[in-house]
Amino acid sequence: MKVLVVDDDEKILKVLTTYLEKEGYTVITAKDGLEAVDKARKLEPDIILLDVMLPSLDGWEVCKEIRRTSTVPIIMLTARDAETDRIIGLELGADDYVVKPFSPKEVIARIRAIFRRLQPAERESGECVIQFGGLVLNKNNHSVTLTGTPIEVTPTEYKLLELLLAHPGQVFSRLQLVENIQGYAFEGYERTMDSHIKNLRKKLNASPGEPHYIKTIYGVGYKLAGEQNA
Repeated sequence: MKVLVVDDDEKILKVLTTYLEKEGYTVITAKDGLEAVDKARKLEPDIILLDVMLPSLDGWEVCKEIRRTSTVPIIMLTARDAETDRIIGLELGADDYVVKPFSPKEVIARIRAIFRRLQPAERESGECVIQFGGLVLNKNNHSVTLTGTPIEVTPTEYKLLELLLAHPGQVFSRLQLVENIQGYAFEGYERTMDSHIKNLRKKLNASPGEPHYIKTIYGVGYKLAGEQNA
């Protein structure tokens, strides 16, 4: 597995490189935004650790550029007091974030959690395809289509959609979504589910007449809604 670590702090690059290589990952580094975009396209890493504050292009712009052509998992590295940074990053398509100063072990745990999300789900029912109206999720090739049109989703968005499709009509609180999708919960992350929901709604709302599919239950959480039969 190749990890692209993007940070202009030489110390952080060295520490993360050491820990990641001990875990068996191949590490690629970049010290500015333009270099990060270039290496992401040419070297095709399996996951990206992306700092927000970067020379040439900031982390938000880098995330936006990468998301134009790739759904590679992205973990943002953000400042402790910058909640806005975390929300913006998630709305631009990042899958997770780690707050500075962080423990390298926490970073490893987040990477493992994302890779677990990419693993084929265990199928108690044996069903590999889930359909809800014009929305189809195929577990065999990890794809999502809406009325036959492919929809590009990040790993987090895929797992969120998979959970909702598997339980149509069931209401999930933000905390339940975090625990089911991330595999862990920590302070301050519940509200970021709103960003992932917002991104999914944009992708599933191809036209004004298309149903939202994901309905907000105010004061409770979210559920899958609409016409189940295609």
